[in-house]
Amino acid sequence: MDKLRITGGKPLEGEVRVSGAKNAALPIMCAALLADKPLALSNVPQLTDISTAVKLLGQMGVAVERHADGRMTLDAKKITNRVAPYELVKTMRASVLVLGPLLARFGEARVSLPGGCAIGSRPVDQHIKGLQAMGAAITIEHGYMNARAERLRGTRIVMDMVTVTGTENLMMAAALAEGSTVLENAAREPEVVDLANCLVAMGACIEGAGTDVIRIEGVSSLSGTEHQVMPDRIETGTFLAAAAAAGGAIRLSGAAPESLDATLEKLRQAGAKIATGKDSIDLEMSGRPAAVSVRTAPYPGFATDMQAQLMALATVASGTAEITETIFENRMMHALELQRLGADITIHGTTAVVKGVRKLQGATVMATDLRASAGLVIAGLVAQGETLVDRIYHLDRGYEALERKFGALGARIERVH
Repeated sequence: MDKLRITGGKPLEGEVRVSGAKNAALPIMCAALLADKPLALSNVPQLTDISTAVKLLGQMGVAVERHADGRMTLDAKKITNRVAPYELVKTMRASVLVLGPLLARFGEARVSLPGGCAIGSRPVDQHIKGLQAMGAAITIEHGYMNARAERLRGTRIVMDMVTVTGTENLMMAAALAEGSTVLENAAREPEVVDLANCLVAMGACIEGAGTDVIRIEGVSSLSGTEHQVMPDRIETGTFLAAAAAAGGAIRLSGAAPESLDATLEKLRQAGAKIATGKDSIDLEMSGRPAAVSVRTAPYPGFATDMQAQLMALATVASGTAEITETIFENRMMHALELQRLGADITIHGTTAVVKGVRKLQGATVMATDLRASAGLVIAGLVAQGETLVDRIYHLDRGYEALERKFGALGARIERVH
């Protein structure tokens, strides 16, 4: 099993290019199921989650051409299987995003329930309730959602909670439904907007993406199109947090600064000098960062996917930070690993009180989930001596060539097989 070996204590200097967003690419790949013409994508990241999605769609009959430069073509003309099996869904919960497209275009789908997750429960009840409101008959048998509908009908859906994948699934289903659908309390994330932009280019009628009310006028069919996946705002934030913790000056190109307002504000409060261009972000940090408290919230609030990275920054900051997690009830496991590096962290329910120390000490730590992995890498970059990050298969799910990119910034980091 691969590990990352990091020798910390070196400021970061240089420029790297941001990859395409995993959380935008996955639903857009599933949107290919809505059309019988090819969907041509660019800026698709090379990640294990993307490979899982390719495998999932491929076993359904989608013809996928994937290129090393981030281009991908998906042709769903001949779908032979309308099942998303447990062995694939259990490794990537985003697999549930095939439910809406399959049901809307073919009138049936059989999708495994995702099951539990290390960072907390992420139920699919909002997906099911929304599709049932649109006329689908859904039963749950032997761990699978069995869905049928002659043709979905547009309706008004008020979601009990803000859910990104729920919003995306229902938006895709509504694109081919009969009549108008209104999604209220919809997720506002930039990735939802990116999916909507792709669907509109395919011929869908969607208004309000990026707000909490999305209106969709169903059409009889969608066609193929070309679409460029948006930059990954979480990867961007991870590199910025790393430079703010380790010090130095970096430039991120191919970024989307407007998608990172909450993160940029917190890093500025920590003392970082930040300048943004149309598609670039420059960060300069000299001296020890100041402690900054954060509370996660749905977009446009502070992203839960940046919580572990800001906690790593807080471990070496001047002062005390309170970090409160409101999205996932079990997303503090990285705190225990940070303590192994000498961090002063006390957990009170869903809040971590982090008293900054001047130096962390290198040690062997274990990644517990994708974003926890990134937090441990940041901590390793500022720790004295050698840090070994184990179970980095989590990291490979969401970060493309992380060690190579950090290496380009001067970090002493290598993958150990």
